[in-house]
Amino acid sequence: MSLYDFSFNIPNILSLSRIVLIPLFIYLLNLKTGEALINALIVFIIASLTDVFDGWSARKLHLESEFGKFIDPLADKILVISCLAAIFVIDPSFEIIDFWMILIIVGRDVLITVMRYLALKRGRPLKTNRFGKFKTAFQMVSIVLIIMIYYIRKKGIFVTYKSIPYWIMVGVTLLTALSGLRYLVTNWRLFFPDKSVDKTGKTEDEV
Repeated sequence: MSLYDFSFNIPNILSLSRIVLIPLFIYLLNLKTGEALINALIVFIIASLTDVFDGWSARKLHLESEFGKFIDPLADKILVISCLAAIFVIDPSFEIIDFWMILIIVGRDVLITVMRYLALKRGRPLKTNRFGKFKTAFQMVSIVLIIMIYYIRKKGIFVTYKSIPYWIMVGVTLLTALSGLRYLVTNWRLFFPDKSVDKTGKTEDEV
């Protein structure tokens, strides 16, 4: 099955919904009212939960596909990066991220997306592990906490340490970097041409 064989099924709809919900999240966040911030938080939580149900529904309904395997993690990356960027741009005074964090988070996600594409094009499995899923879950929980802190400060409910969101992002960035390094160590062969095929039709890796 090809990467380009898109089917309009439940798992793919759930994956794509994470991207579709991003403009609504940004719009609500930009309103900067207490009610809008809560609604933005709800939208983000719903978008995050689709990450659980798209994979589960694909397995249960036997609808796993190459497109689904590619778009699922890509949607996660777009959601996380877009939401972090929105929080930073809409209110720069809410200091949560430095340029080096952006470089690491975006750089890691671009690297993994390229590796996943190369793996699918060559018909090879991308070696994954639970650490990648844990990283994604940690990122999403961290964004929920950051939005909650943002809401608490805006409403003046109680004073939080100004540096808390920043150190949450330090943890997110370091975990993201470690996840990227692990993928790179286990899949570095993808960046090199396939080995020559012998007379039996097997590559040297298979012999």
